[in-house]
Amino acid sequence: MIKKLIIFTFVLVGGSLGYNFFPELMNFIPSVPGWISHPVVGLLLGAVLFYLISFQAVRPIQKVINRIEKFFSEQSVSYLLFGSVGAIIGLIIAILVSIPFIALNIMILKDIVPLILAVVLAYTFFQFATSRREEIRRLLTSRTSKPDESGVLERKEGDTFKKYKIVDTSAIIDGRILDVTKAGFLEGVLVVSQHVLQELQYIADSSDSLKRVRGRRGLDILNALQKEDNIEVIMDDSEQTESEEVDMKLVYLAKKMDGVVVTNDYNLNKVAEFQRVPVLNINELANAVKPVVIPGENMQVMIVKNGTERSQGVAYLDDGTMVVVEEGQHYMNQSVKVVVTSALQTNAGRMIFAKMAHSQKAIDNQNDRKGKS
Repeated sequence: MIKKLIIFTFVLVGGSLGYNFFPELMNFIPSVPGWISHPVVGLLLGAVLFYLISFQAVRPIQKVINRIEKFFSEQSVSYLLFGSVGAIIGLIIAILVSIPFIALNIMILKDIVPLILAVVLAYTFFQFATSRREEIRRLLTSRTSKPDESGVLERKEGDTFKKYKIVDTSAIIDGRILDVTKAGFLEGVLVVSQHVLQELQYIADSSDSLKRVRGRRGLDILNALQKEDNIEVIMDDSEQTESEEVDMKLVYLAKKMDGVVVTNDYNLNKVAEFQRVPVLNINELANAVKPVVIPGENMQVMIVKNGTERSQGVAYLDDGTMVVVEEGQHYMNQSVKVVVTSALQTNAGRMIFAKMAHSQKAIDNQNDRKGKS
């Protein structure tokens, strides 16, 4: 439909130009038959010429229209309304200011200055109205009106404040973002930068089999997020030339969109905090909802590898928490009962220290005997 409308517009413009200017153009050419300089002939020639030109121009014009539609679809109604009113006010002021220049009847002042004033004032008032719309709204609201007693606070920052969640490569590969978003704990629009997509593709094409699996998992998670009906995922094709690093590009993109970075990367977390960009760390969320272990609590674990210290064994819980078991090296690949001695919480995750349950029983029995004696 847009393509036909563009072609139709070109035909109308070409026909109008041919009808108005073709006869005058033919007057400069001597010995031209009168029927050729007729306005109807000019209309037909102009329409045909612009019809042929439209086939070359329709694709770039369609791209521009699609970008404009995408921009306006992402904006709130209040943004568009206040922006339109501001632009109209700017145009009215430009017309009033241009009256003296038009009265001078000087070609440059009469034709060019009013156009420049119209563009500059319309843009200035558009930006002013959209950036200060909350203040303008409060000024227009009656001071005597009673505040809403429903208990719902007004979002003074605007409808799109912190709406966009810029997703990092690590959060996509991790995969837990899909479950968190499906559960409704991550609202707004997920923004995937083209640089993140390129990094995922690079990892998926890696010669290292482990990296290749992680990259393909990330692409699968991304496709799954896009197929969810209650999750909005958009691609950002803008170029961030401020830095060569993908992490810094994401930080600059979050600043530009007034968004939040979603990541698992500890270093990106710190860099974003330093740049005063809000961060949602999936690891911190997982640590916050993990069940708290108490010293003295019993649990059943599988020793899977040796620890760093002598006789230590390492096990993992279902959620990936590392459990370091004293004397656990002697029970490799066995499911054993252990007693929690302490837990260490770090930004990278949680570590649990434990000892074998039978050794704890021996200590308790020994203490009981000493108490009786």
